Amino acid sequence: MSETENLNNDGMYSSGEGVNLEVVYDVPLHISAVLGKTTMKISQLLKLSRGSVLELDKKVGDAVDVFVNDRLVAKGEIVLVDNKVGITITELVKKE
Repeated sequence: MSETENLNNDGMYSSGEGVNLEVVYDVPLHISAVLGKTTMKISQLLKLSRGSVLELDKKVGDAVDVFVNDRLVAKGEIVLVDNKVGITITELVKKE
């Protein structure tokens, strides 16, 4: 079966057996999550340099939104893993 045989009338791949998703594995995506916010004066902002620490309004365990290409796709929680900040996905957001 060729890849074109898996296309539906809209030119999109169907979700049946035999669909080869490997064709999209190398597509780059922009993934972002807001880990917190802060307020500061411009003078404070201009004093920031590499290694500066900003105190944010969220902490480990707080909820965050995860965006792919500026679209909300999941909700999660902030976690620390080996002194690195990460996100545990707790919910996938369905398209409305």
